[in-house]
Amino acid sequence: MRILLTGAGGMLGRDLQSVLATSDHTVTALGRTELDVTDRDAVLAAVEGHDWIVNCAAYTAVDDAETDVETAHAVNASAAGYLAEASARHGARLVQISTDYVFDGTARQPYSESHPVSPLSVYGRTKADGERLVLDAAPDAIVLRTAWLYGEHGPNFVSAILRAAASRDIVSVLTDQRGQPTWTGDLAERIRLVIDRDLAGGIFHATNAGDASRFEFAQEIFRLAGLDPERIAPADPADHVRPAPRPDYSVLGHEAWATAGLEPMRGWRDALAASAISGWLTNSP
Repeated sequence: MRILLTGAGGMLGRDLQSVLATSDHTVTALGRTELDVTDRDAVLAAVEGHDWIVNCAAYTAVDDAETDVETAHAVNASAAGYLAEASARHGARLVQISTDYVFDGTARQPYSESHPVSPLSVYGRTKADGERLVLDAAPDAIVLRTAWLYGEHGPNFVSAILRAAASRDIVSVLTDQRGQPTWTGDLAERIRLVIDRDLAGGIFHATNAGDASRFEFAQEIFRLAGLDPERIAPADPADHVRPAPRPDYSVLGHEAWATAGLEPMRGWRDALAASAISGWLTNSP
């Protein structure tokens, strides 16, 4: 199987390279310097000769996107559409990575894959536009919505919490946001499974199971790192106002996996523990 990986230098892209390297697949791993995904002609040329495309390229600076709308849309929406167009033209399958931020967070039970999107931020809107463009151009594409990603190869909540722990006795963390911490190592393995099983197209929620507040997530990070969880204190939301609104509740349901004959990804606590065993968590920052 010949796989084109875009955004290969990012946190998920690097883990995916490691996972796919252990398989029989031939991977073309392209970072932003090797492929400008906003260049339609370059994308059409790059896709030719591949059986699968995994699009990990994304504009993920959520707050910056509020003022850098054009760039965010070019990367998250237009580029996704180009990849879908190229996949349809060259007979390749596309895996598009999306986000929980396509929802507004007003639900109080997990969002189903079919729930209407209603993003709050520019970032969320551009990712929702990307989903639409992908499925319009390539109905057999697979959209994987994920959330609260952390991993060894990029800035994320886990590394930020551990940096704060190294410089402060008490670390303040919000209690009013609830979601699903997801390890990029597990997500990379799930992407490989999607490809190996040649899953039918559609939307899947690719997050570790269960849910947590940011506060609970931070406490578990401290515990696994051998730190005292009592050093985590509730933060005042008024002290953490940011340019882009975040969904307060972005827990995703996993019904589509059952339909496809697969179990959901493992629980977030087990995934975090596995990431700690791999060594990177305890070596951070």
